[in-house]
Amino acid sequence: MQAKVSKEIQLNKYSQMDDNIKAKDRIIAWPRMGRIDIPLKALLLTLGAKVVIPPANSKETLELGVKNSIEGICLPYKLNLANYIMALESGANTLMMFQAPGSCRLGNYTKMAQKTLKKMGYEFDMVIFDMYKSKMKQTLQAFWHVTRCINPFKYYKAFSLGFNKFFAIDEAEKQMFYYRPREIRKGEAEKYYNKWLKIIDETNTIMGAKTLVKKIKKDFKNIEIDGKKNVPVVYLLGEFFVLLDPYTNQNVEKVLGEMGIEVQRQIMFSGWLEHVLKPSIFYNKESHRERCVRYAKKYMKRAIGGECIETIGDTVYAAQNGVDGVIHLMPFSCMPEIVSQNILSKVSKEEDIPVITLVLDEQTGKAGYITRIEAFVDLVKRKKYKNQNKNLRERTTV
Repeated sequence: MQAKVSKEIQLNKYSQMDDNIKAKDRIIAWPRMGRIDIPLKALLLTLGAKVVIPPANSKETLELGVKNSIEGICLPYKLNLANYIMALESGANTLMMFQAPGSCRLGNYTKMAQKTLKKMGYEFDMVIFDMYKSKMKQTLQAFWHVTRCINPFKYYKAFSLGFNKFFAIDEAEKQMFYYRPREIRKGEAEKYYNKWLKIIDETNTIMGAKTLVKKIKKDFKNIEIDGKKNVPVVYLLGEFFVLLDPYTNQNVEKVLGEMGIEVQRQIMFSGWLEHVLKPSIFYNKESHRERCVRYAKKYMKRAIGGECIETIGDTVYAAQNGVDGVIHLMPFSCMPEIVSQNILSKVSKEEDIPVITLVLDEQTGKAGYITRIEAFVDLVKRKKYKNQNKNLRERTTV
């Protein structure tokens, strides 16, 4: 089969290039990661674009990605590549992707995927959000390129809808993480979460989107909980993709919640987007990344790419703020998180906090994965109860 020609869009050279695909004919797709499909769909449809959303990540997705990837590449790439293939087979002709700085191979994903897809005979444009460059400028240029929308109000509505839906999804997840280990009727928190995902997806007005977070908080309070239950808190941190995609991390948040653990995930969609896209002059408080850099100083002087410095900084912060344990998730062969993994043993010892690293790839077995989590949860609970009894004896003595 003769390979068709694909084209990578250089965002700073739009005006110098002729489009292979006219804006009105573009059908846009992007990789699946958690529920990123809901806000991105709203944003692009508001700008007048057509979209294709590949199926949620699954065993079929992974098998397709492994089949067409080079050996040794990390799990997120394999799933991203499969998402692209599925989207192209469903009619997409424009693919969108971030390109990251530092030692994370995300900076090469687009070029690797583009080359592979070209060899497979697909014709498409690859539009890259280059995080090496001006973030907001690049973002606006990318959306203009694929939609040719010039209406300022549409951009305002699109970004308002998209961002507020990101905030709402994050809030629904946080509420589910809190209520799941405490709920009287098992599974109720997840039902509320799924209900709100549907409502968020169907909300199409700016005013409606802005009220979602408040409504979600109020609604979750209807869940009956055991207020006296002693629930340990565990931070979930590590590489961005495996943190945010339930299939990839084997639904670790649900597993922990059902074991009586409150999960607090330190990287959320909305916080990451604000850091990536929002100009620093509009921050009115310390960002998550700035906090991590500050807390990581003892162990790491500068960021090396990926979420490495966030992993270290969040672990130190957890230890100094009464969190009961840390679970570090990483894809096999992820370079920044390999660095994190080696530093974390020292952090765990010096800061006196239990830490476990779970490495994920297509070979990860469910049984062994659960067994390691169960052992860690048992350790965390015993440590928490021991510290509580110690504090109680000290107060009684005084």
